[in-house]
Amino acid sequence: MSAIYSNFTGYNRGEIAFNFPSWRSNSGFKSWTTPRVLRPYKNDGFHISRLVLGHSSKVANRADISMALVDERLARGRDLVEPSRILAYDIVQGALVKWRFMVDKSMPDPPTAVLLHGILGSGKNWGTFARRLAQEFPMWQFLLVDLRCHGNSASIKKRGPHTVASTALDVLKLVRQLRITPRVLVGHSFGGKVVLSMVEQAAKPLARPVRVWVLDATPGKVRAGRDGDDHPAELISFLRTLPKEVSSKRKVVNALIQEGFSEDVAQWVVTNLQPTDPSGLPSSSFSWVFDLLGIAEMYQSYEETNLWKVVENLPRGVHVNFLKAERSLHRWALEDLQRIHAAEEAAVDGGGGVEMHVLEDAGHWVHADNPDGLFRILSSSFQGLKA
Repeated sequence: MSAIYSNFTGYNRGEIAFNFPSWRSNSGFKSWTTPRVLRPYKNDGFHISRLVLGHSSKVANRADISMALVDERLARGRDLVEPSRILAYDIVQGALVKWRFMVDKSMPDPPTAVLLHGILGSGKNWGTFARRLAQEFPMWQFLLVDLRCHGNSASIKKRGPHTVASTALDVLKLVRQLRITPRVLVGHSFGGKVVLSMVEQAAKPLARPVRVWVLDATPGKVRAGRDGDDHPAELISFLRTLPKEVSSKRKVVNALIQEGFSEDVAQWVVTNLQPTDPSGLPSSSFSWVFDLLGIAEMYQSYEETNLWKVVENLPRGVHVNFLKAERSLHRWALEDLQRIHAAEEAAVDGGGGVEMHVLEDAGHWVHADNPDGLFRILSSSFQGLKA
């Protein structure tokens, strides 16, 4: 059994449907015009609580970013004032994690892992995998984030530039506002560079040892794969030619396939379409949930951002794991692998760590192509607090 917290707005997961600023529930909850921490509601074996959090109007400077214990104001269940929001997110909790409004001040915060998606994805890409982790490691909680311009965070307007660094700063601000201390950071593709940037921007040394997983991404140059592979830059460019509203998901899938993209990628892309009718009634049209202009800028930053200096000069207590998919969408050059292995040897002397892993029988979408293999590899980061 897992618990799920969320600040997703205007989103229907089948358990609770609501639209900000009021809260609406199909489980009999009353509506509130002021966001509150909701008491848990049981449905299909999961405890679910929904909340909306933002950050203070006085935004912390980069040097002031810190990670601390869970805010006890949540534990006491006070009404929350809604300032400007940061990012949409879910928190999936293991069965042994105490509810925040029941936590005693003397109790430590639960160990937390942050899971970040790639370009054109969203936090829900990690939902099934996070619930599996929570079931196996019930003392842990897992923060699933919609990065800027993606998913439900697309409605939260962000100032540019839309870069790897600004995206990482968003996540650091979110964990600071939630007052949690991540022990594990997992980032897929674009998200992999984001977690490295989080290490670069956070206070050094970090508040406690942290394990970082960079899934199918290298710290530096992004190299194209084989001809015929699905290239994100080309996908973004083609999506920008499509209308903002479409009459059918199937038509979009067909258009993508005709353009040369794989059916798997086409089916994944249309998960970013939502009915234009907010009432939830059958709709004759769909609209995109992401901000393609911002995403195009983010992908360009992903290609250009170089974070080798972070990997080669790790703060004490930071352990970075690189995972290469056997059938990666990107090309892992020999010089990249050699440089990672050199960093692996150097990091030991500095009190950090670098490791290289290969996920067999998997393409770029590692958590979908080989979830069992990925689960076995990542499990090493959670073994110490399994029960």
